[in-house]
Amino acid sequence: MIKVGLIYTDEYQKYNFGKEHPLRPLRLKLTYSLMEKLHLLDNPILEIFSPRLATKQELERVHSSEYIEIVKKLSKNPNESTIHPYIYGLGPGDNPIFKGMYEASALICGASIIAADKVWNDENFTIAFNPAGGLHHAQKSKASGFCIFNDIAVAIHYLKTLKKDIRIAYLDIDCHHGDGVQWLFYNDPKVLTVSYHQSGKYLFPGSGDVNEIGDEKGKGYSLNFPLLPDTSNKMFMKLFRRTIPKILEAYSPDILFTQLGVDTYFNDPLTQMGFSISIYRDIAQTIKTCSRNYCQNKWVAVGGGGYLITVVPRAWTLFLAKMLDIDLENKLPDSWIKEIKEQVPYEDTPYLLWDRNDKTELLLLKYPEVAKKMLDYNNSLIKICEEKYLPSLTKA
Repeated sequence: MIKVGLIYTDEYQKYNFGKEHPLRPLRLKLTYSLMEKLHLLDNPILEIFSPRLATKQELERVHSSEYIEIVKKLSKNPNESTIHPYIYGLGPGDNPIFKGMYEASALICGASIIAADKVWNDENFTIAFNPAGGLHHAQKSKASGFCIFNDIAVAIHYLKTLKKDIRIAYLDIDCHHGDGVQWLFYNDPKVLTVSYHQSGKYLFPGSGDVNEIGDEKGKGYSLNFPLLPDTSNKMFMKLFRRTIPKILEAYSPDILFTQLGVDTYFNDPLTQMGFSISIYRDIAQTIKTCSRNYCQNKWVAVGGGGYLITVVPRAWTLFLAKMLDIDLENKLPDSWIKEIKEQVPYEDTPYLLWDRNDKTELLLLKYPEVAKKMLDYNNSLIKICEEKYLPSLTKA
């Protein structure tokens, strides 16, 4: 029997920057709760695994020893006076220091390693999902964008120890460019990085231009699709379906690794995109088909961004349902709605599993000249893929 792995623990709640921070661990707890109440966790092909802490050796494949020790010291004593945390991207703002942050970060890295290990080493598993992962901004010696350690890069390096010359495709659909992963593998032709994100002209981290294509031996192996604000479901799916299957077919990786950030949602407080929750079913189906057809039927998935707590659980539940080949009805359990009302009274209560974004669709209908410019822009990205990206991969 082919199985799907889910890596989860309530210990994920300890990766916590504080009550006022946008990245709230409650979203993970509510995701697991919704999956449970919709009976996905009872599915016979699903197996749930507890994570472990990544070892120092595993972290050092990505991060400098100095940085790891700094995180460790501040984790024990956030007020350590001999350290200047700003040098390492830590402190008030995006990455506040909190007690136990080393262990909380290492646990997420360990969870992504387990997901990768299950898919690669256990022939029974074709998919594994770590919703706590996706910390794609962290750099070699610096925290960035709510990310202390880069669990994605740690797991990819783990895979690289298992097979010489393994070819790994990394696909990132988070609204923010997957800069940390890109730069960490910028010179490596054995790791293809593909990122669909809101253009860095309008959003952190400011990178992800079409001219960032890799360097040295890795030239041609970093591909970027910077999207305009208010890109709709229909516009994105045309671009996605016209490009990612061809990219993966040309590269023919041994395994696919995806970051499934859902901050592309139209009402997300930190971004300006135009997606509704329904798009994540379509994205999930396309990814699953591609992993089967072009990636040896091996798919490792991690979470990522998403800053509306009522949205993230619904979107990632749709991803897991598609992984399990289950079609869910468009309704939410009363018990979960009650939980949302109690836990998240400051957000509008949802009553459906997925929704439409009439706001963006109506806006584009009202301003057809804007819609045309956006369509022309998306078509230009398809042309860049066909004329610039694909020829480089085909020659490899």
